[in-house]
Amino acid sequence: MPLKIGVLGAGHLGKIHIKCIGLLPETYEMVGFYDPNDEAAAAVEATGLKRFPTIEDLVDAVDVVDIVTPTLSHFDCAVKAIRKSRHVFVEKPITHTLEEARQLIKLSEEAGIKAQVGHVERYNPAFVAARPFIQSPMFIENHRLAEFNPRGTDVSVVMDLMIHDIDSVLSVVKSNVRRISASGAAVVSDTPDIANARIEFDNGCVANLTASRISMKTMRKTRMFQKDAYITVDYFEKTAEIVRMKTFDESEENPYAMVLDLPDGGKKQIYFENPKISESNAIKDELKSLADSILQKRPTEVPLEDGYRALEVAHQISEQLENALNVIS
Repeated sequence: MPLKIGVLGAGHLGKIHIKCIGLLPETYEMVGFYDPNDEAAAAVEATGLKRFPTIEDLVDAVDVVDIVTPTLSHFDCAVKAIRKSRHVFVEKPITHTLEEARQLIKLSEEAGIKAQVGHVERYNPAFVAARPFIQSPMFIENHRLAEFNPRGTDVSVVMDLMIHDIDSVLSVVKSNVRRISASGAAVVSDTPDIANARIEFDNGCVANLTASRISMKTMRKTRMFQKDAYITVDYFEKTAEIVRMKTFDESEENPYAMVLDLPDGGKKQIYFENPKISESNAIKDELKSLADSILQKRPTEVPLEDGYRALEVAHQISEQLENALNVIS
């Protein structure tokens, strides 16, 4: 029996969610949507989907609430759903403030519902393919560059773009954050449009993140370095490459192999691997994963706690950027 689901928000991303839910007929029954904006709602109503008059009416009619509204309203929407014991999917960032995120975690635990945060890059097929090879990265470099688009400039580039990479880094580095430093600049808006952050972890790992929404080209790429391996993931092109080294075995000698002579007299051979990338829709996959966690009674893959940690780091970066900009001004 499909889970009844409703979408809050019929903007650009909300329409994408509605379309993806329609691709999961065995998982979800699309009941309808709510959006206070008549113009945005009209485009969705034209497809035949029911528009609910209030958030409360939609919440009462479904099992799952998909929240794709502006970040400032995430908390209020989620509280309305959770208090009615509805399962929740909430887009990133989880909430506007850390206190709101803490309250949502507490409320969801008390209600016994499943809740997932929309950190979609976890489901990017390139990241999924590379994930089994990522063991203990010690240096990570991320570049997330986008061409200017007025949509989204109401928040800083940290909350708009960098938070994707903050989450992916936190998901692979199993250590506490020790120190953060950041710099950036507001170029075309009142908040930072380009930012760089250095995150240092207790285990010695360092992550260097750069995000820009004023670039001439689009780039969404990460490079991870760990013992005997170098891993690249291109989220935009959906490709991944693994470069690994292992002790050279003369019995497997290949005249075309790349072999390194080590100072101690030993040898290591370099292997290049391109893991198979499956064609997939990341938003569709993350929505299905929430349904699976509900039906199979297992933890969600991107729980509210993960959303909180990403938001916490994002806030620390944003505070440093604000302080730096205040000094400059």
